[in-house]
Amino acid sequence: MSKFVIECPNCGRFAEAKTGFFARKKIDCACGFVINVRTDKLTSRKCAHCGNEVVFDQSRGDKAKCPVCHENINELSDKTKVEEFSCAQCGVKLLAAKNANTYTCPVCDCINDVQQQLMQERIKHDGLASIIKYEGDNDTLIWKHPIEDFNLGSQLIVHESQEAVFFRDGQALDTFGPGRYTLETQQLPILEKIYKLPTDTDGTFHSEVYFINKTVQMAIKWGTPDKVRFIDPLTGTPLELGASGEMNIAVDNGRKLLIKLVGTMKGIAWGDSAGFTKSLQASFRPLIASAVKTNLPAVIKQNEIDILEIDEKLDIVSASLCGKIKAGFEEYGLTIPQFYVTSVLLPENDPNFKRIRDLHTIVLQTKVLQAEATVKTVQAQTETQYRTAQERSKAQIEAARREAVLEQQTTETEIARREAERRVIEAQAEAQSTLMQGQAEAQVMKAKGYSQKDVIQADVQKAYAEGIGNMGPAISAGGGSSVVGDIMGLGIGIAAAQTVTPQISTMFSGLNPTVNSEPAASTPTGWDCPSCGFRNITSKFCPECGAKKPEPKADDTWDCTCGNKGIKGKFCPECGTKRPEKDT
Repeated sequence: MSKFVIECPNCGRFAEAKTGFFARKKIDCACGFVINVRTDKLTSRKCAHCGNEVVFDQSRGDKAKCPVCHENINELSDKTKVEEFSCAQCGVKLLAAKNANTYTCPVCDCINDVQQQLMQERIKHDGLASIIKYEGDNDTLIWKHPIEDFNLGSQLIVHESQEAVFFRDGQALDTFGPGRYTLETQQLPILEKIYKLPTDTDGTFHSEVYFINKTVQMAIKWGTPDKVRFIDPLTGTPLELGASGEMNIAVDNGRKLLIKLVGTMKGIAWGDSAGFTKSLQASFRPLIASAVKTNLPAVIKQNEIDILEIDEKLDIVSASLCGKIKAGFEEYGLTIPQFYVTSVLLPENDPNFKRIRDLHTIVLQTKVLQAEATVKTVQAQTETQYRTAQERSKAQIEAARREAVLEQQTTETEIARREAERRVIEAQAEAQSTLMQGQAEAQVMKAKGYSQKDVIQADVQKAYAEGIGNMGPAISAGGGSSVVGDIMGLGIGIAAAQTVTPQISTMFSGLNPTVNSEPAASTPTGWDCPSCGFRNITSKFCPECGAKKPEPKADDTWDCTCGNKGIKGKFCPECGTKRPEKDT
């Protein structure tokens, strides 16, 4: 069983431990931490020879070597070298090994970065800082430089995402943006007015320097500490909701944030950080909770958001809440580029919420049924409109067909009428031609001194003479009964006379046009053709144009302008003309 020295991982002090089966496996450190020999014997340390941070086994004692340079790393001389520094939070003097990483203050329990605190002690020991730069982490929004006495000619380094502000007696003075500056009197005009700065480069001045981190702090979580009371607008049922999410913050006005929140503190961050007595999270938690609890129910009601469908409207809720919360942050020099509501917690086990969910399901089913009924109604209306259009189209086609038939019949009637007129004109022309020919012959005969009557009488006399002459030879020839022959000749003469008598009468009437004697009126026994004008027809059809004998006109019939007669209806069946008012 051999002894070795083991370093406490909590405070950095050394304690005695032993190897072996019966050795103690746990050792109580003076700081109160319980050292587990099996797990804590492996530790990391900065090698004093090569400067590398290496891991080694402390149970090997003085034989432990650096795996990089292979020099002894756990010698007694390294263990006895301790440094004194001040606690970053309470300021009490502490002792720790010079190569220790962290040390927990036994007074305030602050975890100190030993190497950083030792560097600050060296700067204080030297009295001046030759280079002033930001040495905090990225989560820190404002960091105060630990040195307050500076030498003119020192170098101030400000990164691109930072700015530096010099303070004196709590008053913000000169501000520096990104860049490298040599602290001279012309670089510190406001500070020089407060108190006279020395003109030589070796002079010193007292001031506080704050570095402002202007990067955007991403994915900062927030949430309501308790439930938000919400009254459902449809049912009036009270519900309890919860909300949480993330947001991004950044420093917009560093001087305002310094004056209103930081004051004389060493800095500030969003969460709890070593050396800072206040955090932005603790400062703004009441503001966020109050704004969310006040405005979340109002946003849901104003935008008519269904509580069961709120996940679909989280962007609207986020934008509305961001506008309400952003004003409170801007008052302290901060801004919120993005604000997200990622979850709204619903009371799934609340009976009132279950009833609302069941009612919502019924409403959705009702809407589905109404939508289906609407679809069926539209389909029925569409089908009815289609059938109506189809019937209308058929009616239009039938009307067009009837109109074409009627037009064809009208055309045929017009053709027949024109043909009858043509025949009448031809008959009139022929009669006129015959009349003119007879008048011409009468004029010729008149000029020669005789008339047609004289010609006819001559023909009769000639025929009579021939008949008489034939009687004599027959008797002298002894050829049969002369009495019969005479009778036959006489009959032939009489028949000839009867045959030419009407012609003579007609010719006489034509040869004497100046005679005003009127023939006796005869009673008509036939009918007149309405198509061609032929008169005194005794048959059922016109011998000239073939038109049918019209039916006797009844008292309630009327004649159309197209030629159709004896119509009994209100419209003409041939052309569709309406019955005149005077005939009704």
